[in-house]
Amino acid sequence: MKKTQYTIQAICLTLLLILVSCTKLDEEVYSDIPLDKFFRTEKDVLMNAGRAYTKLQRYPEEFSLWTLNEIASDEMVAPGRDDGFVWDNGRWDEIHTHRLSATNKILTLSWEFVFEGIAACNEVIYETEQTDITFPEKDRIVSEIKILRAFFYYWGIDNWGNIPFSIDFTDKKLSEQKNRQFIFDYIEKDILNNVDKLQNIPGPSYYGRVTQGMAYTLLAKLYLNAQEWIGEDKFQMAVDACDKVIALNSYQIEDDYFSNFKVYNESSLENIFVIPMNSIFTKDRFYWYTLTLNDASRATFNFKGQMWDEFVLEPGFLDKFADNDLRKQSFLYGQQKDKNGNDIIIDSEPFIYTPTIANYMARKKWEGARCAKYEYQDALEYYTTDMENDFVLFRYADVLYTKMEALWRLGRGGEMLGEPDFQKLRTRAGLEPWQLSDLNDAEFLDELGREFAWEGHRRQDQIRFGVWGNPGWNKPVSGLNAKLFPIPQSVLSTNANLEQNP
Repeated sequence: MKKTQYTIQAICLTLLLILVSCTKLDEEVYSDIPLDKFFRTEKDVLMNAGRAYTKLQRYPEEFSLWTLNEIASDEMVAPGRDDGFVWDNGRWDEIHTHRLSATNKILTLSWEFVFEGIAACNEVIYETEQTDITFPEKDRIVSEIKILRAFFYYWGIDNWGNIPFSIDFTDKKLSEQKNRQFIFDYIEKDILNNVDKLQNIPGPSYYGRVTQGMAYTLLAKLYLNAQEWIGEDKFQMAVDACDKVIALNSYQIEDDYFSNFKVYNESSLENIFVIPMNSIFTKDRFYWYTLTLNDASRATFNFKGQMWDEFVLEPGFLDKFADNDLRKQSFLYGQQKDKNGNDIIIDSEPFIYTPTIANYMARKKWEGARCAKYEYQDALEYYTTDMENDFVLFRYADVLYTKMEALWRLGRGGEMLGEPDFQKLRTRAGLEPWQLSDLNDAEFLDELGREFAWEGHRRQDQIRFGVWGNPGWNKPVSGLNAKLFPIPQSVLSTNANLEQNP
């Protein structure tokens, strides 16, 4: 077993080297080399394709699309600290209270993340199609990047609705703004036109790359949100797309929920699409330990350097978990222990993370539950040794819950309750399987929160379940227009074709 694990890790590291090695160079170098000079082998083409994949690596950073979505939801918050830090001129408060200004830094960086990803995909597709090199996998690489581009566009219409659209790398004109229906249809078409060309068995050589499982999961999520996004019921199509993933027979629900988030989680059979992370090659990308923990947690995890003590679980969210729900262990709360299991006492004060926060504007140092969903490795130090866990974007649990929700909205939820894999989602958490009588909007949304906390799902789920504008912890009621983020002012100023969201 150890030999197999090490082999998988070696293959994943090799792929990571291919995917990120080109980013160590100034990207302008590539554009200065004629295609017939740069592309000499199949490996050259694959390395170039890696430039599009590396655009995903910024997703879980401090100023990122993940952060924008999570802070805006009811499961993460960044209150001001009583020492004056974290408030950051109110930029986190704008997101939390759904009063986002078009000049917010996190908003702007999130937009850049999405549209730089789209631009990179356009460039790679153009260069791959233009090269004269032929090999059996060439069309597959193009199809992979087209669906990766569809994923970035999926993020775009989810967060901003009507967005600029371009798929032609050679077109230098300012992009025209397209409505959600147009973008939705294009995403759907690109997935359906390319999915059959993708790798169907997610073997080690395709780890971290777009496969049929990833494409059909993306399609299912697109259809699940169609009612909200374009006013069309596509729940049966969501079921059908989920069935495509299930029929691949390539994924399974892990016995241990947390095995999907371990330091070396390459062997998870539940994870469908991940962002490969490496403390050397993706430095300054995945550093949640710094973002969420207080310095006192160094006694627990043997961390080095200073913790930023910034992001905490929003008060009240922990109450969604039953005491025997093992997924509650995704968060640190209560008396903290050192590496030997002893209570941590600092200056005669027990080190206790409290799930509650007394003052939104002046959080005390140990107030707020902290995230420990991804396993923390020993001796982490920001910008020296960052987390090695591959960040999970899609996993098989998402497919099963998507299918269940779509069936439930069709009035057929009972069809899936007896499925062993679906029941396992609850039993591995230490809970009884759902009965049909257990289900209502509030319970379904709470369960999605328990299963996918801090995975970047929550904003979309809250909107779909119709509770996005409800008041919350230090959050007033917000209007329907808060479902979409504003287009950054810097973008509007440079492209006269764009109109701001109302």
